[in-house]
Amino acid sequence: MKEKRKFKYNVTLWIVIGLALGIVVGLVMPDFMYTPLSVVATIYMSALRMMIYPLVFCSLVMGIVGIGNITKTGKIGLHALLWYVGTTFFASFLGLILPKILHLGEGANIVSTGAEVEAATFGGLLDTVTSILPSNPIVSFVEGNMLQILAFAVIIGLACLSLKEKAQPVVDLCGAVNDISILVVSKVMMCTPVGVFCCIATVMYSNGVSTMLELGQVMLALYITYALYAILIYGGMVKLVGKMSPVKFFKGVAPAALNAFGTCSSSATIPISMKCATENLEVPEEISSLTLPLGATINMDAVSIVMSFMITFFASACGIPLTTGTMITILACNVLLSIGTPGVPGGAIAAFAALAPIAGLPVSTILGVYIAVNTLADMGATCVNVLGDLACTTVMKYTLRKETGK
Repeated sequence: MKEKRKFKYNVTLWIVIGLALGIVVGLVMPDFMYTPLSVVATIYMSALRMMIYPLVFCSLVMGIVGIGNITKTGKIGLHALLWYVGTTFFASFLGLILPKILHLGEGANIVSTGAEVEAATFGGLLDTVTSILPSNPIVSFVEGNMLQILAFAVIIGLACLSLKEKAQPVVDLCGAVNDISILVVSKVMMCTPVGVFCCIATVMYSNGVSTMLELGQVMLALYITYALYAILIYGGMVKLVGKMSPVKFFKGVAPAALNAFGTCSSSATIPISMKCATENLEVPEEISSLTLPLGATINMDAVSIVMSFMITFFASACGIPLTTGTMITILACNVLLSIGTPGVPGGAIAAFAALAPIAGLPVSTILGVYIAVNTLADMGATCVNVLGDLACTTVMKYTLRKETGK
């Protein structure tokens, strides 16, 4: 008798199927299906977010302790910061230049509807820097302030590193919580195709065909830019600096990228990104535990592309010229605003509302249009941001190993 072949659950393939079905179902589904699918999508997102903060905190503490050297910890953080800021600057520049080359927005005519859209408040980089250290770490966990959680984890990790044996009980506790978090995330990942299907279906239903076609040209150009940026910049980084095949890289990070596309949240994708980094890309946890949460917080390459892209488009549509000086100002402000943009769905809206007046654009006229297409743009942007986090992590695996000679 022939042995029965065991069924192999390919999560990446099923996520792709979930995405495709979600798009189709979202466009044709009746009204009564929206509520149950929305409930399932919410449950899935909650299940992912449930483990984000214990996983990030404990894995970062364990990563720092595992490094065993305070100087090396600072080196990893500095290298990651330089990578992220550098790529964000280039992305912002690309987003300003491409729409001008393609003459996007010149045929559009956007007029004010008279309706006032309340812009979300955004404190900018200064508020971000001054609020890095949490005055109450428990509140930081409750409110989900990722930057403060990262800062607190670094402080605790460095303290454990200094105290050594005296801090072993805390290290053991963090290790146990980290293992539990990874196990829970592994189980949640089994449900990712269903969660992504529900997320995409509800997004497509809410926006509809008319909204998709309304700014179809801009979205097409934007997604082509996403693809080229990911392939050329991240693929090039991984190949030339990280010494890894781009094919192996993109295949290894596919589950995280597809989850980010479906959920529009780089923060919620952190657990899956960590799993991809350690298991598929063979990145040491001491690197990924620091670079991935940091990337989800400050690495917003695609957000910079979106904001620059839309600023240029709206300027052309409204007949407002962008001088060289204005473009330089937008470029600088865009990089700073992107660093402070939260890695959650709709996080770029506040940053765009702050950037538009700098470019001399009428916020009350354009913000409503931007919000209408934000989710469509945000899906691809989040996917690219997560790819950037993992590309940086992969590159640092090689560069740090080369420096240490290991």
